Amino acid sequence: MERKKASDFPPGVMKLFDFYVHGKIDRREFLECAAKFAVGGVTAAAMLESLQPNFALAQQVATNDPRINVGYLDYASKRGTGTVRGYMARPADAAQQLPGVLVIHENRGLNPYIEDVARRLALENFVAFAPDALTPLGGYPGDEDKARKLFSELDPAKMVEDFIAGFEFLKTRPECTGKVGAVGFCYGGGLVNTLATRLPDLAVAVPFYGPQPGAADAAKIKAPMLLHYAGLDEGINAGWPAFEEALKTNKIVYKEYMYPGANHGFHNDTTPRYDEKAAKLAWSRTLDFLNKYLRI
Repeated sequence: MERKKASDFPPGVMKLFDFYVHGKIDRREFLECAAKFAVGGVTAAAMLESLQPNFALAQQVATNDPRINVGYLDYASKRGTGTVRGYMARPADAAQQLPGVLVIHENRGLNPYIEDVARRLALENFVAFAPDALTPLGGYPGDEDKARKLFSELDPAKMVEDFIAGFEFLKTRPECTGKVGAVGFCYGGGLVNTLATRLPDLAVAVPFYGPQPGAADAAKIKAPMLLHYAGLDEGINAGWPAFEEALKTNKIVYKEYMYPGANHGFHNDTTPRYDEKAAKLAWSRTLDFLNKYLRI
């Protein structure tokens, strides 16, 4: 099956899709607004279908890859929702403890894309753990629209506590050295920023196109930060100048990269928003940053 690209769609449709996946408009509103872009027999419904994720097309590391061990683990979140399930991936032949990476999903829960990211990190000699914020509502449902709806029903404050508990869980695992960083995408990028303000022992933070904290909270950050932004992501990018000023004021170690022409979600290789060049470069930079600060 041929992978669709963002350039196959009118820019107006891509903007509408961004509104749709972030809950700013519903399916009906998307179809009504996208109808004016429908040409050549391609309907608004067909465009929406083409924009939906194709997880099989994008899988990079098979779930049964013999080089890694994977599985689901439950952990306690006393200040959050009680019990949370997460996906752990680690090298199969590790002879010693390894650094940990907490992987934080978008606003759809622990879908196959995020599990694949965890497996990619395991192949790079990390212990990766990806909690599922949708655990109290039955976990990721296998349908992105249902997942978004369920996600909107969660208590934001308890979600944060669930990921803090996930960090502590990973940090104390016997496979882990105790040095743990965090990587997150979209909602997860914003949550990585939040964790950096809440966890003084977070070793490194890598948010992809995530909403930024305010200056007062940014002053609490201790972790070195690697920040990835999409050039076309006007909403998220609007918050960057103030955040950068706070990082500079508080002498926080950071690197920021803007990827020209890339859409929000450019690392997610399951949808047409994926930008191969930007994604590969950002991932290479991410691995270099994780290795620099987690293997000290």
